[in-house]
Amino acid sequence: MTLSFTSADWNAIGPVEILAAAGLAVLLADLFAGRHQWRYVSIVIGLLGVSIAAVVAGRQFGHDYDAFFGGFMTGGFATVFEEIVLIGTAGSLLLYSTIGSASRVAGTVAIMLWSACGAMLMAGAANLIAIFLGLELLSLGLYALCAAVDRKTARESALKYLILSSTATAFLLFGAALLFGATGSVVLADLLNPSLAASPLFWMGAGMFLIGLVFKLSLVPFHTWTPDVFEGAPLPVTAFMSVVTKAGALAVFARFTYSALPAGVAAKLLLPVWIVAAISMIVGNVGMLAQSDLKRLLAYSGIAQIGYIVVALAGGTSLGLRYAIYYLTAYAFMNLGAFAVAASISGPNEEGSQLSSYRGLARRRPWLAAAMTIFLLALSGLPPTAGFLGKILILSVTVANGYIWLAAALIAGTAISLYAYAKVIRAMYAPEEGQHEGGDLRPFVPLAWAGAALCAVVVIAMTFYPLTPSNVLPLVR
Repeated sequence: MTLSFTSADWNAIGPVEILAAAGLAVLLADLFAGRHQWRYVSIVIGLLGVSIAAVVAGRQFGHDYDAFFGGFMTGGFATVFEEIVLIGTAGSLLLYSTIGSASRVAGTVAIMLWSACGAMLMAGAANLIAIFLGLELLSLGLYALCAAVDRKTARESALKYLILSSTATAFLLFGAALLFGATGSVVLADLLNPSLAASPLFWMGAGMFLIGLVFKLSLVPFHTWTPDVFEGAPLPVTAFMSVVTKAGALAVFARFTYSALPAGVAAKLLLPVWIVAAISMIVGNVGMLAQSDLKRLLAYSGIAQIGYIVVALAGGTSLGLRYAIYYLTAYAFMNLGAFAVAASISGPNEEGSQLSSYRGLARRRPWLAAAMTIFLLALSGLPPTAGFLGKILILSVTVANGYIWLAAALIAGTAISLYAYAKVIRAMYAPEEGQHEGGDLRPFVPLAWAGAALCAVVVIAMTFYPLTPSNVLPLVR
């Protein structure tokens, strides 16, 4: 049997194709660029590819199409998550302007672009094979990126991520195999058969599939790898993982829970997920309290923040999904902005990842300190930031859906997080000890500073102009 795909099928993955081509263009340009141009040529080509892919993806919004015989779905849901992936990729590329060896930037930028292709495939994946393909493309690139610097902790980070991520993928893949055995099909739409509610094979498969996704989301108890991997990986890679990996996994989780579970199954099957999300909000925020490394602090913060987002999906309402997407977008700018500030004060050894580097920052770099304050206030959920509005929206929809205990856990987690974030803010505005005022300043890095400034503006603007697109319900057929 010959499978014939039309131009409409290939156009559906146009943004992915553009991003993949941009990665090839980066490598080709590196062959001809001069030694002093390596870094910025690669970054500019990468950002250009991301921008074109974003425009093409935006044109697909509202145009639902079932491509590759149910393998990939375009439309509002896929477009929104693709755009979040592209935002995370662009923000991470900017950090290469100050971090990493110039001779390696082209290779790492190309791998990052190809890894982002995997997350974009996950955003539109509508069958089990496409989900696995996207997940592996995303993960394989990250294994290499984590070890892309000459640092022992980076190699350790890559090895930990390789072993533990492979274990999670094994859960997801075996769960997918059981789901295929229960339905005889890899298409998510075929899971909607009500008779599957009585199939033990389906319950086992769906449970293992969700375990794999929970690991990728870094929810408790599958979160312990996150701080170590984040600490050892290069700063741009940590920023990329904190946003893009989470966006891809959330897209699959939302599509699976909203559109691929038969009636009467979701409430029972997803209850353990809501429980671990509640625990994650507490554990993640408590874990931040003792951290002295920014990357580890933001890793624990991410565990809690993803818990907030998953909680918004409890109840399976359209409004909950819209608010989850709003908060995910805000979280992307908060995290990318914080990492941009860290990159702006970092040298080759990434000094900006140490919290001790922020003591007295307000005297040395007042604008960077102001931007970092905005990001930390947003992560803690205080006004006037998008983090505050996002948490209010999530609380409202969670209570409306009857999950008051989840709302209580969110409030408790937020209260705990205030001390951890305030610790960094207090250090930035505290007087320096034993240092000359204005000493030890890193050179001005335009791209990193521009990234921090843009993220700060967006985090504030999203508070007064909240955009929650309505056409975002996932489809599987």
